[in-house]
Amino acid sequence: MLSDVVAALDDLYPPASAAAWDRVGLVAGDLDRPVRRVLFAVDPTLAVIDEAVAWDADLLVTHHPLLLHGIHSVATTSAKGAAVTRLVENRVALFVAHTNADVAQPGVSSVLADALGLTDQRPLSTLEGRDGRPYAAGRVGTLAATSSLAEFADRLAKVLPATAGGIRVSGDPDAPVRVVAVMGGAGDDRFEQAREVGADVYVTADLRHHPVLEAREESAGGPPYLVDAGHWATESLWLVSVRDRLQAALKEITTPPARVATRISVVRTEPWTFVVGANVATPSPEVPPES
Repeated sequence: MLSDVVAALDDLYPPASAAAWDRVGLVAGDLDRPVRRVLFAVDPTLAVIDEAVAWDADLLVTHHPLLLHGIHSVATTSAKGAAVTRLVENRVALFVAHTNADVAQPGVSSVLADALGLTDQRPLSTLEGRDGRPYAAGRVGTLAATSSLAEFADRLAKVLPATAGGIRVSGDPDAPVRVVAVMGGAGDDRFEQAREVGADVYVTADLRHHPVLEAREESAGGPPYLVDAGHWATESLWLVSVRDRLQAALKEITTPPARVATRISVVRTEPWTFVVGANVATPSPEVPPES
C-alpha cells in the first residue's frame, strides 16, 4: 500500500530534518491504494510524469518539489497545474525527499563523495531542520592519492552523467588536489566552510559569477578551487541509493515482503541542450583588445 511506502520513505528521510522552507513528503496520492511500480527521478517535470504514466507507475519519487512555492490554481493552463492534473487523472502518487535527502546518511552529498572514492568523510557544514536541530550538510573527504586539479576534474566527469554544459573549473589545472568538499546541487553559500575545512577543491553546482569571483579572490588564487558540475548531474547519483534503500526497507516492514518493481527515470531533466564557444579565451570580435 502507498501508506507502507510513505512510512518507509519518511523513516529513511525524516520530514523533521528538512529545512523549514522546504516542501517534502506526499504531494499527491491515496494512502489506501496499492503500489506495484515506483519510478525515481530528480525532477517532477511533465516529461517525467508522462514516463511514469506510460510505465503504469503507481508512485513517482523525486528529489525536487513540484509545489515549493504557493500556487492558487491547478488549471492545465500552467505547467504546474498540468502536472498535478496529469498525476491525479492517472492515479500516480508523488513523493518528494529534498533537503531531508540532502542531509541523510547516505544522502545526496555522501553518495557523490562515495562515487569519488573519498575516505575519512565528515560533514562540510550543517543545515537546520524544521525541528530546530542541526543536520550534516555536504561532505569532506580525502582522495587515495594526490592528483592535479585537471585529473580530478576528469575523474569527476567519469562518475557523473554527461551533460551539455560539462564541468566548469576555476583554478590552475596543475594544482595539487587531495582534500575534496562536495555539496550536491546548489552550494555557492558554502564557500567559507570549504575554506575552513581545508578543502583543496569544492565540487557543487549553480555557481554564479559574482560569488565565484569573490570566493577566488578570498582564496588569493589558491585552494579551494571551485568546480561547477551541474545541478542535475550531482544529484542524479542519489536515485540509485533511494531505490535500493526503499526496496530493502519494504522487505522489512511488510508481511509478506512487498514485491514492488522499481525504475530510475531515463528522462534527463538537466535543462541545457547545447553550448557554443567553450574554452574560447580570446576577446570577442566586437571588443578590440586595445584602444
